[in-house]
Amino acid sequence: MRLKLIPLSLIAILTLSYCKNDKKITEETSAFVSPQAGKTINLGDTVNLQVKLTDKADSVVYYADGERLLNAAGEKAVSMQTGDLQLGIKAITAKIYRNGSEQEEISTNIVVKSQLVPQKLNYTLVQEFKHDTSSYTQGLEFHNGFFYESDGYAGESSIRKVDPATGKVIQLTPVDKFFAEGLTIVGDKILMLTYTENVMMEYDLKTLKLLRQWTPPYNRQGWGLCNDGKKIYNSNGSNTIFILNKDTYMQESYIEVYDNNGPVHELNELEYIDGRIYANIYDSTRIVIINPANGQVTAEFDLADLYPDASRAMKDIDGYVLNGIAWDSSDKRLFVTGKKWDKLFQIKLSPQASTLHSLY
Repeated sequence: MRLKLIPLSLIAILTLSYCKNDKKITEETSAFVSPQAGKTINLGDTVNLQVKLTDKADSVVYYADGERLLNAAGEKAVSMQTGDLQLGIKAITAKIYRNGSEQEEISTNIVVKSQLVPQKLNYTLVQEFKHDTSSYTQGLEFHNGFFYESDGYAGESSIRKVDPATGKVIQLTPVDKFFAEGLTIVGDKILMLTYTENVMMEYDLKTLKLLRQWTPPYNRQGWGLCNDGKKIYNSNGSNTIFILNKDTYMQESYIEVYDNNGPVHELNELEYIDGRIYANIYDSTRIVIINPANGQVTAEFDLADLYPDASRAMKDIDGYVLNGIAWDSSDKRLFVTGKKWDKLFQIKLSPQASTLHSLY
């Protein structure tokens, strides 16, 4: 039998192909066995972390969003408690050490959701105040006996100081061409956002004089602001609240806001009250109360009956919705109003009879 000769060119191709396949095998990386990417986890659940290694390792160190969690011996599974995690998408990283140094880093992700049903609160109307109907209320704060308010609309915006007893504006500074949004008082200054212009503004609290304006390094819409004396919280209409440095106004971190139904979007005007963030849900009568440590909605209340459309002086106009939350920390008074409303209300909250478990 005559042997069929294999052309040298084919031998070369087969050899190269084998080399390439061999190279692919040796360059494969380790991989996560658990959790699978995108796995949904309820806050407080236990999650197993485990990797499949291409080679033996001294140790595997796990991280969640850059925070060190656990050490593991090679491929051995370890349990992660999620009670201290924030809600939302969390990057889970494994750093693999061999011969005393990091050799590989692999990642997956999970989505941490809330099972907590927010406590339903009732409200009682305590007092009514007059409110200037020229104000398309964006931000509202109570400080040393006065309301400070930002009034929106492009080219018609202002920042103002208001006498609660009369509702009259006693100081006003126009905001030129910008669409003013949320504000918060930080020390002896007022920080204010603009809507789509990506500009932040700083005013003198005493004179309402503009001290400076600048473009921050991030580009997003401005909606609401509040602060706890140490951090500033900033909404942009999504379910994310960004956390800014109170001195530099630079972003440091963020939280994602969830209730038991999923992410809570349209977060608008914000107010920090006794360890929680209160947030208007835009174009609704709902206010949610958020744990700033993890983004979980712990309670909520609905003000649909407080000032129905038909009762208002400015009624049946699209966009003239509930917006504006202010807190008098000295006398523990809660105030709310709306865009172009002629009234501002002091209300008092209490648990509904069916939800008398602890608010916090």
